[in-house]
Amino acid sequence: MDLRHRPRYHFASLANFMNDPTGLIQWKGRYHLFYQHNPHGAVSINKHKGHAVSDDLVHWVHLPIALAPTPGSYDSAHTATGCVVDNDGTPTFVYTGFASLDPLIESQCIATSTDDLLTWRKHPANPVIPGPPPGLEVTGFRDPCVWREDGTWYMALGSGIRGLGGAVLLYRSPDLVSWEYLQPILVGDPAETGTVWECPNFFPLDGRHVLIVSHLPARGCFYFTGTYADYRFIPEAKGVLDWGHCFYAPQTFRDDLGRRIMFGWLQEARSGEAQQAAGWSGVMSLPQVLSLDSRGALLTAPAPEVEALRRRHRRLTDLPLSPEIYVLPEVRGEFLEIIAAIDPGDAQRVALHVRRSPDGEEETLIVFDRGRARLSIDRRRSSLSAAVVRDVREAPLALPEGEPLELRLFLDGSALELYANRGTYLASRLYPEREDSLGIALSAEGAGARATLDVWEMESIWERYV
Repeated sequence: MDLRHRPRYHFASLANFMNDPTGLIQWKGRYHLFYQHNPHGAVSINKHKGHAVSDDLVHWVHLPIALAPTPGSYDSAHTATGCVVDNDGTPTFVYTGFASLDPLIESQCIATSTDDLLTWRKHPANPVIPGPPPGLEVTGFRDPCVWREDGTWYMALGSGIRGLGGAVLLYRSPDLVSWEYLQPILVGDPAETGTVWECPNFFPLDGRHVLIVSHLPARGCFYFTGTYADYRFIPEAKGVLDWGHCFYAPQTFRDDLGRRIMFGWLQEARSGEAQQAAGWSGVMSLPQVLSLDSRGALLTAPAPEVEALRRRHRRLTDLPLSPEIYVLPEVRGEFLEIIAAIDPGDAQRVALHVRRSPDGEEETLIVFDRGRARLSIDRRRSSLSAAVVRDVREAPLALPEGEPLELRLFLDGSALELYANRGTYLASRLYPEREDSLGIALSAEGAGARATLDVWEMESIWERYV
């Protein structure tokens, strides 16, 4: 296996392919992460349910495969995305089974555990929802999100209605086995949010309800916040979850501290051939804590547990910035956390250069453009390899007069996660070819810009278990 670009403090499977988180729960004080996984190769087929456990949300122990496809059955192609719920003390997996990928045959299934989530037994009544509601022509039928309310189980199911747009379908059940279709809780505009909504997350937060969907064909994430009554969700605010167009298929859960925690899959940005040659594919985001602001916008922040991974620290204060690229002395690496406070002064553009080679042949730029009110990740020179995506992704960001640009950046091999002022989030993947593409630098177009940075080297999340 080629370990270049492999993260060391973001969760990844031991080898081969992984993608969606597909079961997050805190059970008897321990965090469990289930995820889609092909244990036989770095390619998106034959999905099983991988499993890992953690005492602190950041250090993980790999456990045996939780569920595997049953040949010739309702889940023979995939045991796909779903969730884990506590059914009066019985852990219950609710998931989508794919009997076939061509044609696409999807149904909803359940499995239970009697040994604290280590092994699972598929229910004899499977599939508990064998197909879409009669008379409804859907473009997808998968990824159940299940919760209990007033003694009744409800399921939000990712879908789309042909000719209308992406949709979330609502079901209810007294026992997780017998399900009744109610109605869509929301149908979207296909021009804006795609024709299929995958991986819905529907939950109350800070006095409102939140719906997160991953939409096809664009493979991006939207959220809506609003009110929920009479089995219908009324959006009052909406937004983009990740402007980097990398974070996908997230799942949330409520932990014992009452926090709404979210993980997402950071999609690859290299060819399938490159993934197979490396022997691994896919990585999980860092855990995020969700909240709402007064306008109903969804805010994400790294879980404070991540700070336990900080090791060697350097602080650089009041650095003057200019068009001449300033390479930070003795600050370099690929496993870092960086917090930067930048006063743009009169500069129209300021840039943080990461994974920079000494001559600048390779580098990734994080650019704030004041005139355009945009924050971007520029990957056009991020790699010399023709097998990777090299583009620019940007988010709207306007700074009031006198407010500094605040960046919190996590660099971890190929994984990059960026948080900026007022909850702006961009995730990305980087694959530099040169071994010396490790530098960090600053620059500005205009006068008066100054920066203060804190930089930490980050420890591996696996070391304590080796």
